[in-house]
Amino acid sequence: MDTISSEKLGIIDLHPDVFGTPPRMDILHENVVWQHKYRYINYEKELSKGDLDKRRRKPFPQKGMGKKRAGSTKACNWKYGGSAHGPRGPYSTYYMLSKEKRELGLRIALSVKYAQDDLHIVDSLEIPSEDPEYLQELIDTRYWGFSVLFVDDTDIMPVNMSLAASEFGQYNLLPVYGLNVYSILKHQTLVMTLAAVEKLEQKLLEQMHKADVRK
Repeated sequence: MDTISSEKLGIIDLHPDVFGTPPRMDILHENVVWQHKYRYINYEKELSKGDLDKRRRKPFPQKGMGKKRAGSTKACNWKYGGSAHGPRGPYSTYYMLSKEKRELGLRIALSVKYAQDDLHIVDSLEIPSEDPEYLQELIDTRYWGFSVLFVDDTDIMPVNMSLAASEFGQYNLLPVYGLNVYSILKHQTLVMTLAAVEKLEQKLLEQMHKADVRK
């Protein structure tokens, strides 16, 4: 990252169980829907007849009018009356997806990026300048596309990288513990540090081969 043009520093071995997972659209879709509903809150609400700020009085006399009896105009069969079965928000659509599907979805997303040659591994995210034009020129020269997700093994990002990326909405920084399926699929290119790849492989392999002890 300290030069505009790419320079090969070595070859690393990627574990086939992590970066060679067969694609499954249903698992990716489940992860994306879960992440959307995880944070979504429905604020829709309709007033019932008990919520209306109306005087509780009869609209007309009970007898002698030739009409059906009515106690008030708050009922749902009256114009501007309350709603009988309307939404009663706010309510959350939160639910938890299983660990197995979350782990599998992450492996599938990483494998897809690797197969499409949209996964790039760098030694670090340190850049020599905080100038946004340097970062833009670097990305254009290396053909990383219109949106890039940079992933490091820690949440303390390099200062120059943070300042340069803050000028662009399509270039984002993320620690490896926050990596998720939606963020991977949202960005065209995934750039990870070597330390982030090693830590991610370790976590995913531990989850894959963990003994399922149920009492």
